[in-house]
Amino acid sequence: MATGGGGVRRRRVFYIPGYDPIHPRRYRELYRKEGAAQARLSGYSLDLKAKRVPGPYGWHVSAQIEGARVETDMEVMVWSDIVRDSMGATILATYLQLLRTAWAYIASGALFRLMRLRKGPIIAALYPIFALLAQLAVAVLAGLALSRSIAWAWDGPWGRTMGILAGVACAGAILRWFKRKDGKFFAYYLMHDYAYSAQARGANPPELEARITAFRMEVEAALKGPYDEVLVVGHSSGAHLAVSIFADLLRAGARAGPGSLPALSLLTLGQVVPMVSFLPEARRLRADLAFLSVQEAITWVDVTAPGDGCAFALCDPVAVSGVAPEGQRWPLIYSAAFSKTLKPETWEKLRRRYFRLHFQYLCAFDNLPGGEGDYDYFRITAGPLTLGQRFAGRASSKSRIDRAANRYTTVA
Repeated sequence: MATGGGGVRRRRVFYIPGYDPIHPRRYRELYRKEGAAQARLSGYSLDLKAKRVPGPYGWHVSAQIEGARVETDMEVMVWSDIVRDSMGATILATYLQLLRTAWAYIASGALFRLMRLRKGPIIAALYPIFALLAQLAVAVLAGLALSRSIAWAWDGPWGRTMGILAGVACAGAILRWFKRKDGKFFAYYLMHDYAYSAQARGANPPELEARITAFRMEVEAALKGPYDEVLVVGHSSGAHLAVSIFADLLRAGARAGPGSLPALSLLTLGQVVPMVSFLPEARRLRADLAFLSVQEAITWVDVTAPGDGCAFALCDPVAVSGVAPEGQRWPLIYSAAFSKTLKPETWEKLRRRYFRLHFQYLCAFDNLPGGEGDYDYFRITAGPLTLGQRFAGRASSKSRIDRAANRYTTVA
């Protein structure tokens, strides 16, 4: 593994969220709250302060972990503005998105091949379709009931006309109510998420390509800074952005070779890479996966958990996408094993809170044995070992899924 020499005293971390329209301050507050909880549980100290380096949004972490003092500059790579713009569709436009997205996955055969990997994320992908159709059915049935009631009570042409108008208004009001309450249903949110990836059948939209370039330049600049490790964390949909950023970075010659300082590390969490890489036009992503998987100058660890129904748990994103080259080195596939790393009562409380579990990788675990090799987000991002050092000598999970399941394997 590429360790970059000795321990870490200064680190730069870039966190790439998934498809999330909310202001990045939520990630600072999550880090503050959960980091304090993990520090209490594990017996180390973690102190958040105002950011000290340029960038759109971040914070500074001073930590005393495993007998060492470490200073970490955290930065959120913001693309929530792109997400918000993509979620601005009207109700009618969202239902048209539903049809286009369903067709993109069904006609390409991607949906049926994805089912062979993990059912959880496919259920999550189908949920907004069925939820939106159910909402439409409720609205239409309520509108019809009101229309017929008015027509029955007010016989004649005017009664029928007023009934139709009232029924349409009723149906529209119900659909608007469902959209306003989407913070509970998540139907519109998830529909926009999958529609964004499928709109160009897996190719990155121009605005996302431009943002990937900007992110790559930020990481490249950090590599010239006074750091022992530069760590990029890609969560959920942010994982495939992180892969492309790393691939572009290495192709641009940003690394001199193994052992260079700072160490360059990639941590992907709760990844949903196959949802994009299995689409016909995802040639760019498939090329990046294949290229990155053989690089010696990096460390790439992919952490998922079978308990996370929104992720392709323990699926090697390179291998299942059908682009694993000879001599593949990365990623190391590691299980966060929620059912073991959380106390039974905690696991029981969270196991059906599917969206909350998708963020558990960024949270405290209350049943860690305490060893250096455990998955602890805060030790990884603020501790004295590089990602390569922390996972040195570890093999991929025995439950790793590495069978090629993708019909589309052409690359850019």
